[in-house]
Amino acid sequence: MCNRYTPPEEIEIERAFALGRRAPNRWWKPHVTPLALGPYIKPGGELEVGQWGMIPRSSPTRRPTTRDGKPMSTNNARRETLAKSWSYAPAWRAGQRCLIPVESWVEPYWGLGSRNVWWSFRRADGQPAALAGLYSEWTDPETGELVPNYTMITQPADGHPVLSLMHRPGKEKRGVVMLEPGDWDAWLHGKPDQADALIKLPPLGVLCSGAEKPEEEALLPPEQLQALRAET
Repeated sequence: MCNRYTPPEEIEIERAFALGRRAPNRWWKPHVTPLALGPYIKPGGELEVGQWGMIPRSSPTRRPTTRDGKPMSTNNARRETLAKSWSYAPAWRAGQRCLIPVESWVEPYWGLGSRNVWWSFRRADGQPAALAGLYSEWTDPETGELVPNYTMITQPADGHPVLSLMHRPGKEKRGVVMLEPGDWDAWLHGKPDQADALIKLPPLGVLCSGAEKPEEEALLPPEQLQALRAET
């Protein structure tokens, strides 16, 4: 799963995704966290900015809540329940899939025991990554404001040599879905089964990784660092 990432600059998004300045200048913070604003690309190449955290239709506020009014986390959507979750199924069935431009994202590595090291991932070729997402729009019942929002899809990561090392020991291992350029059109415009087939772990050699703060790598035992430096 992912709870913080760095989006590219707008000019980098336009160049990498061939948007041709179809949208006015937008702004977002250097690091996107849950419920903050972030950019995403909708079918047809439209660049949108919305809240990272999908808002269920029944939520009374833009902060996502359950049906009984309790706050809930919706910045990550499990691929296993996309088609049946009341939070995400309407967007999935409607084909409201998007690409989330990402320069890098972090996952927590707990090899030190007492505290984690934030481990940063990015594309090895230096290009922005396109992560798989869903988008929606929610209408504020009090003001009538239309609020764009989106979520990032996650998948089991046990089969990946490095992603499987993230998160606390004994906890479920999950990772984001990175889409290759040749798959962008199928994700945005394909049928649900075509899109579902694209949800898979990245092949070896596509990612590079390292501690978000490089000096923290010196804190790790050599055998741990070697495992984390395995071909990602």
